Amino acid sequence: MKVRPAVVLVENDHVLLTRYEYGDQTVFQLPGGNPDPGETLPEALMRELREELGIEIEVQGLLVMGEVLLPQLKQGVLHCVFLGTLVGGIPRINPAETTALEVVWRPLSSIAGLHLYPNVGVELLELVTGVRSSPYIGKIRQEWFG
Repeated sequence: MKVRPAVVLVENDHVLLTRYEYGDQTVFQLPGGNPDPGETLPEALMRELREELGIEIEVQGLLVMGEVLLPQLKQGVLHCVFLGTLVGGIPRINPAETTALEVVWRPLSSIAGLHLYPNVGVELLELVTGVRSSPYIGKIRQEWFG
């Protein structure tokens, strides 16, 4: 199972996302990426966001953790979503480092209705409103993965 860290950056009640188009489907992604050998998850996030978006972040605690299981491919991904703070730079896509089409700020209240990767919008809103206290959510249902 791969481990993929992502980060939630919130400013003025808006969350930073990147936008992708897969066929006729618009997908928004929490920024993140794959750790290089020897990197901690926070180190991977700081590097990935510097490379892909040209920003510096600080990583706080773990918000949500869950698995996307891909039995047809005999693999899975453990998503670890952290809270972070933007401490430098203006987010801009670096096309040499990502296939994302643009950076967008979406109202935090809207993320449960987006096609989100990882698909944890509902759980993030539950954490913000105090409905959820545990970061572990189990299997994450990704529509395009099953």
